[in-house]
Amino acid sequence: MQRRWVKIAIAAAVVVIVVFGVIPFLVNADAFRPKVEDELSSSLGRKVTLGHLSFSLITGSLIAEDISIADDSAFATEPFLEAKELHIGVALGQFIFHRQVRIKNVTVDSPAIHLIHGKDGTWNFSSLGSGAKTTAPQQPAPQESMLSSASIGEIKIKNGSATLSSLPAAGKPFTCTEINLSIQQLSFTTQFPFQLSLTLPEGGSFQLSGMAGPVAQKDISETPFQATLQLKHFDPVAAGAVAPGEGISMIADFNAQLGSDGTNLTSKGKIAASKLQLARGGSPDPQPVDVDYTISDNLQTRTGQVTDIAIHNGSVSAHLTGSFRSTEASTVLDLHFSAPNQPIDQLEQLLPAVGVILPTGSKLKGGTLSANLAITGTASATEISGPVSIDNTQLAGFNLGSKIEGINPLGGTSNGTQIQKFSADLKSTPQSTQISNIDVNVPQIGTATGNGTVSATKALDFQLVAKFNSSSTVGAVANSGMNALGGLLGNRSNTAANNGIPLTITGTASNPIIRANVKTMLKQQAGGLFGQSSGKQSTNPAKGLKGLFGR
Repeated sequence: MQRRWVKIAIAAAVVVIVVFGVIPFLVNADAFRPKVEDELSSSLGRKVTLGHLSFSLITGSLIAEDISIADDSAFATEPFLEAKELHIGVALGQFIFHRQVRIKNVTVDSPAIHLIHGKDGTWNFSSLGSGAKTTAPQQPAPQESMLSSASIGEIKIKNGSATLSSLPAAGKPFTCTEINLSIQQLSFTTQFPFQLSLTLPEGGSFQLSGMAGPVAQKDISETPFQATLQLKHFDPVAAGAVAPGEGISMIADFNAQLGSDGTNLTSKGKIAASKLQLARGGSPDPQPVDVDYTISDNLQTRTGQVTDIAIHNGSVSAHLTGSFRSTEASTVLDLHFSAPNQPIDQLEQLLPAVGVILPTGSKLKGGTLSANLAITGTASATEISGPVSIDNTQLAGFNLGSKIEGINPLGGTSNGTQIQKFSADLKSTPQSTQISNIDVNVPQIGTATGNGTVSATKALDFQLVAKFNSSSTVGAVANSGMNALGGLLGNRSNTAANNGIPLTITGTASNPIIRANVKTMLKQQAGGLFGQSSGKQSTNPAKGLKGLFGR
């Protein structure tokens, strides 16, 4: 009896082996290629071309070689997707015995995908499926499409690559590799889970997972979804998202929640940025910067709201709010930056990142900074304007008194320059920075007012009027010399204490050149040369001038 069952088992195994060996030869899978191409083309609304089609009984799938999906003709003539191999899992019984193809799963192996963003905000994949064949109400319903069944068990992309570019072209394309996508129980009427991962340049990684659906028939990019995003070691310059000359760079980690109802896209999360640089001519911040943000974007009107972008660095907390809109040419910003009473000791570390350079060897210590700025214009040519003020700080390592050329070195600030108050109006563009309505109070010397510019190369061009403080040793020496000069020229009332001393500041931000404009002073004081002196001269002009100009 035992031998009998052994023989039966062997015979059954032989039959199974024969069936598995013979059926692929009995089924001419390549004969189904035109039907499969037509069905895929009809479902996607794009021309689909397949190479040789074979059948694997072991995996229960059709295997197509050299697949190509055409692009939207409004974007490109090259294929939207190309792949060496496509696996289409089918229901075996229906395929073998009834010659019907009902898809259970789809796997695309190592595809190359070309993503293009149009100037009107649409994508080249937006129309996928919208061009599918439809039937007039009076006509009988056609046979169900392969991709329009109630549910497809799984759609997978394995080890793909993609390039993302814009139309018209702007900068180098964004590239990513090792794309792996899994969609479970794809349905055109209900939600379905998905997972997407890919590798970015310079070791960056992207992971997105959540629920999506139902698929938007008119524009696939408007399909609703809720997802969690994890983006690690993102380098926007290396990825091509930011041009190298823009002056913006960082290495960032994102953790965010994304959601779309098909019309409004929202994003809320945290960014941890290291080596942050935000301006041309700046240098990366050695300290990490944390950002919490909440942003929404209307996909139809192409307008968005920045509810809040909160920037944290130690005890620094600044906020950015406002709106933006996308045009065919670029993104237009209308934002407001608020940073009241921020500790300068913490901000000092951020100054190089935003392009602010201090004189060589100097450092800000103590005090607070306040800024209330409008950020407007296009993202590539932003204008930043508004008032800025600094209170009770010290520019350590910078002896202002000894830096004023044209008059005898005043000294008096060898331990650094104490700044009681500095206020000005800022207007910064990519070409230059204008600083107007300057009002600065340096107790060791005096006050100064004026205007000036900083070029894109950090060259300085400032015109100030300084009024020295007679109550300080430094100011007393300067005012004594100027009063003596006025008396020598017969103008006792036109003194430096009243009208001030013109100063020019040139050079660069790292090496400023401060010069007293003696020629202008002489012209001012000579105004009374032919007038009447208001009394006897009580001081020795030579002694005063010696104190001002030296021997």
